[in-house]
Formats: sequence, structure tokens, C-alpha cells
Amino acid sequence: MRIFVPVLIDFIRFALSHLRSRNALVVENLFLRKQLAFYQERKRKVHRTNGATRFTMALLSRLFDWKSALVVVRPETLIRWQRTAVRLYWRWKSRPGRPKLPAEIRDFIRKASRDNPTWGEERIRNEIRVKFGLRVSGRTVRKYMIRKDPRRGKDSSQTWATFVRNHANSVVAADFLTVVTVRFQILYVLVIMEIQSRKILHLNVTAHPTRRWVSQQFREALPFDHPYRFLILDRDILFSPEGRTTIAHLGVEVLQTPPRAPQANAFCERLVGTLRRECLDFLIPLAENHLRRALFQFRDFYNRGRPHASLGPGIPEPSEGVPAPLLEHRHLLPENARIVSTPILGGLHHDYRLLRDAA
Repeated sequence: MRIFVPVLIDFIRFALSHLRSRNALVVENLFLRKQLAFYQERKRKVHRTNGATRFTMALLSRLFDWKSALVVVRPETLIRWQRTAVRLYWRWKSRPGRPKLPAEIRDFIRKASRDNPTWGEERIRNEIRVKFGLRVSGRTVRKYMIRKDPRRGKDSSQTWATFVRNHANSVVAADFLTVVTVRFQILYVLVIMEIQSRKILHLNVTAHPTRRWVSQQFREALPFDHPYRFLILDRDILFSPEGRTTIAHLGVEVLQTPPRAPQANAFCERLVGTLRRECLDFLIPLAENHLRRALFQFRDFYNRGRPHASLGPGIPEPSEGVPAPLLEHRHLLPENARIVSTPILGGLHHDYRLLRDAA
């Protein structure tokens, strides 16, 4: 009889469990497993429950009747865990501050503040309101703007790159580069270019770049009726104060770059790099005349035959042989045209043209 009654009670509980939903049984099983794991850990080492265990048990207790399944902790403790979880939830739900703007608008504010150093929060806010029809607070705009570095001076000043682009049609730049001959003689190459068209205005070579020689090169590059207003020079010792005075008499204002700032003369520095990568790195000059002839040939190719990505792409001095940029068919040449090539620097480069046959 003592054995039959407990077995009968267990059988009744088993039968009643079939009347409960599957989800309730799964939750209760997980709830009991969590307590069993905590009980086993406590037997090895006495410690308190961690936050993850409290949160899980408090969450599971909301899904079924937990009073008959609670074994390890007291009901008051579980109720306290539930109240703590509710407080944390509503604290997260009621966190202070404005909600974040959409990611697309945040990216636009950062881009606008970076691309337009003269714009403030009100200017960007008005841009968003008028152009996009969105109402954004000025304080919200200021929160997402890129912070300016106070060491770079006033935020309202334009960048040097912006100044050069705005005056590109009236700005020229010059720079020196050195080349070592086969006899270890150092030759100096002076390059003068036009910023807007990327055209090489003048190029010459010498072993002794005196002040008189430098002044004469600028006289040849800048004729009497030239349209240029500014000349960008670095602080190379070859551009002496006397030479800069002579250059100023040609009707241009000399703009010296800051010390150790080659990016201020970036266009001419890029031209110097192109000369080295596409010409001088494949050439061992035998003498001054040899180097001059090679550079003159590359200059003509650079101005009249080499496409420049910065021009769209385009060519500084396009000739009549260059066809229209758009044809009737994307992949078919005209019937009366064929491609011809001209070797440059002994075949180091080739100038390709579209030659139209006579009808």
C-alpha cells in the first residue's frame, strides 16, 4: 500500500501532463534543467546566481505556472528577479535623448560638413529641410557633424585644393627633379605645367641650374600675352628670391607652398611621378642631350596622345585624328576607319589613332 499510493499519484500527474500544451511542458522542462544545473554547481562550490541565470528564470516564469516547479530558490526571490527585469526593461525603453536619425541622413550630414568647410549646422539643417523636406533640429545636425581640428585654423577657411581648383584656368605650377646619367652625372629637369588642362607648358634639362637659366625658362614658358595669374612653387633652393622677383615681372604672382608640404603642389608632383614611372624608370641617360630628346618626345606624347583620367578622361591637346567620344554603336568602329599605332620612345609606349580611309 505504501508503494501503490505514490505510484498512483505519479501516474495521475503523468496523465494530467498530457492535458497541458507542449510549449508549457518544454518551458517547465527548461526551467527545471536551469535549477538542476545551478544546484550541481552549488554542490561543487558555493556561489550566488549570476545575472544570466536570474534573467532566464525570470523570463521563463512568465510563460507557465512556475509555483509547482520552483525548487532551488524561494518564491520571493524569483518575484524580486522578475521586478528587477521589468525595471531594467522600462529603463532601456525610456532612455533619454532624441532618437537617432536614419543612417542615410547621418551619412549626408557627415559628408556635407566634410565637403563644405564653410557650412555650419544651420546651413546644413536648411539644406535638409528645403531639398529633402525633412525637419531636423540644429542640435541634432551638430551632433553628427565631423568635428574640425582646432590646430588647422579657422573652420570657415577654404582648403588649398579648393583654391587651386577654383583658379585652375589661371594657375601654373613648376618643380625640379633630378636624373643620374650613366656616368653618375646629376642632371636637373625643370617642368612647368598648366593646372586646368594638365598640359606641359615647358620642359628643359641642365647640369647647372643657375638663376639666369631658371629665369629664361620661365620667360619661354610664359609669353608676353599669357593668361596666367598665379605660379605655384615649392621652397626649393633653386627657386631663389631673385628668381622669384624676375618671375613676378612676367605678370604672375608666386605662391610658395608651406615647408615640407608636397601635397600643396600635388598636380606637379603627380606629373613628376608620371615622368619617372612611364619614362625615366626605363631609361639610362647617356648625356644631357640624350635625356632632353627623350623627355621632349614623351612631352609631345603626354600632351597630344596620352589620355588623362583627371580630364574625364581626355587629352590636353586633342588633335583632329581623335574621333567623337560617342559613336552610333558602342562596340563597332565605322566601316571606313582602322586603328593605327605610332611607337613612342622606341616602343615603350604607343600612340593609337583611328584613321579614316578616303572614300
